[in-house]
Amino acid sequence: MNEAVSAGPASLLPLLGELRRDERSLDDYLERLEARFAAEEPRVQAFLPEAGRFARLRREAAALAAAWPDPAARPPLYGVPVGVKDIFHVTGFATGAGSRLPAAELAGEEGPAVAALRRAGALVAGKTVSTEFAYFAPGPTRNPHDPERTPGGSSSGSAAAVAAGLCPLALGTQTIGSLSRPAAFCGVVAFKPSYERISRDGVIPLAPAVDHVGFFTADVAGAALVAPLLCRGWRPALAASVAPVRPRLAIPEGPYLEAASPAGATHFRAAGERLRRAGFEVRVVAAMPDFAAIVERHRRLVAAEAARVHSDWYARHAALYDPRTAELIERGRRVAPAELAADLAGRERLRRELDALLDQADADLWLAPAAPGPAPRGLASTGDPIMNLPWTHAGVPTLAVPAGADASWMPMGLQLAARFDDDERLLVWGRLVAEAVP
Repeated sequence: MNEAVSAGPASLLPLLGELRRDERSLDDYLERLEARFAAEEPRVQAFLPEAGRFARLRREAAALAAAWPDPAARPPLYGVPVGVKDIFHVTGFATGAGSRLPAAELAGEEGPAVAALRRAGALVAGKTVSTEFAYFAPGPTRNPHDPERTPGGSSSGSAAAVAAGLCPLALGTQTIGSLSRPAAFCGVVAFKPSYERISRDGVIPLAPAVDHVGFFTADVAGAALVAPLLCRGWRPALAASVAPVRPRLAIPEGPYLEAASPAGATHFRAAGERLRRAGFEVRVVAAMPDFAAIVERHRRLVAAEAARVHSDWYARHAALYDPRTAELIERGRRVAPAELAADLAGRERLRRELDALLDQADADLWLAPAAPGPAPRGLASTGDPIMNLPWTHAGVPTLAVPAGADASWMPMGLQLAARFDDDERLLVWGRLVAEAVP
């Protein structure tokens, strides 16, 4: 593994303990973080450039410290720097969405997700790189483990920033596989909640019916700390009700798993065996025999909704769009309203089918690969989101966790999917799974 990432990403809980108890001052932490940026950011390019970034952060940190002089009263994310994907509107920052469109066209108000992190004491470290409009045209970000490989997309900058130790928390989104895939490629954790549990307000949409807001952390413990701050109607008692019982895991056998690469499939089977040896019940369940139709339905839905979202912008600025995004919009314009309505109905149907299969198997979570294999070489593509697509289409909560590395020391990941609205228990169970597949 590259020496630059040998220390790994920064775990959120130890840092918070130090900052909230004054065991480390915000000034000291920002000094160390600035040195980390100087060493890593030119190579990784996870953030959009910002003149005077650390002068701004020191001013904001001073105001935060003055507002919360009593360590016992400090908010839960006191002093934590957060990366924010550049499709979120953030007060004081322009929104570019990885595109060449004029910034004035994309301006908007900061939404509840960013505002909630600020209220919790977080500092905005800056905007992280997004692919163009959260689709497939990549930005400059590189994988921290190998700069000749993609970090994944579309939340490329957020995943790479956490993996490189540039921030312990970063916001992202997922419309197909934009949280789970880059988490797997970069060796970090990504939480995608049930559809709509984190508000999408203040975020430039791609396909509103399947857009999800989520985030990256170094470990599941950090994700479990952040989720209640962002998710609507969080139920702590539900999470407490299952600890520390191991979940029963279901492997979705069939055409879905056949989409993994040979190396990815081999690694996934080995991870399943490790979990069995660790005492987990792992059951093979025939699932998604119509996987090809699910993929077609999701892609058509994304295209149709993207065409509607971008209708006015595209009419004025078609020449400024990357050909991949333009092709999506053109394809979406040909989708008939009746087709879109049928595809939207398919989301609910798949959700019911997946939940029913878990019931029939007497299982708690689906266990699946987080990506087809390790991060591919080259930067022209962000990799294939196929392993994430059905869970996003169904809107069920997912948790991507690191699961070792391949023969070239590139990270590999697992993906856990729960029943719809079972986010609280997913994070408890996910921590147990993550600890069993280090």
